[in-house]
Amino acid sequence: MKLTLHIWRQKNRESKGSFEKHILDNVSEDMSFLEMLDVLNEKLLLENKEPVAFEHDCREGICGSCGMTINGYPHGPEKATTTCQLHMRKFKDGDTIYIEPFRSNAFPIIKDLVVDRSAFDRIIQAGGFISVNTGQAIDANAIPIPKKNADVAMDAAACIGCGACVAACPNGAAMLFVSAKIGQFAMLPQGQAERKRRALAMVNQMDAEGFGSCTNFYECEAACPKQISVRFIALMNRDYLKASLSDENVA
Repeated sequence: MKLTLHIWRQKNRESKGSFEKHILDNVSEDMSFLEMLDVLNEKLLLENKEPVAFEHDCREGICGSCGMTINGYPHGPEKATTTCQLHMRKFKDGDTIYIEPFRSNAFPIIKDLVVDRSAFDRIIQAGGFISVNTGQAIDANAIPIPKKNADVAMDAAACIGCGACVAACPNGAAMLFVSAKIGQFAMLPQGQAERKRRALAMVNQMDAEGFGSCTNFYECEAACPKQISVRFIALMNRDYLKASLSDENVA
């Protein structure tokens, strides 16, 4: 395939960025999207030009670091697929592809397609964990958990923290991510001891990071590569309201 690529280039967060045009020939439909960018970067290096900076790690749809916006879609046009798992067979010979970083005030651009997602790390640090010392791990079957609860918790835990929900949301909201990280513990007995404190701390940190508010566009759910449901946002809102009204709202 022969493709015309328009790629966002920006030296750092202070500089002004713009799209840069590249023509790439002999692209195999069996390549992943990141492998196509690898080929482009090899071409640029041979031409003594600066390669395109983009983030990646596992290339297996697990780590969430490969996020970029492709033709206006976070992670590209294929539903429930990360950028690294998107293959070039989804495009046609002669296509024009626009590639840019996730756009959000809370995700400042580091370089080219790489954005700073450390705001997510700070939200997790605020309360996305279980700190209660439970001693030695007991047998998994010793704590009876209804299958429905376990399934819902696993659905929430599927979130890889890529930030596609933020990039897709017109308000730049991070509520799908935060609600998934709250929800994965809210359905399990291990998460009950700190449930109120967790909801308050993580939502307050989300607001402090400058993310927008949810107004039910549902773009986050549509863009999520792991298909996290917006029902977790409703669960988070209930937990946050209950914790805010509680006399022991930091318990």
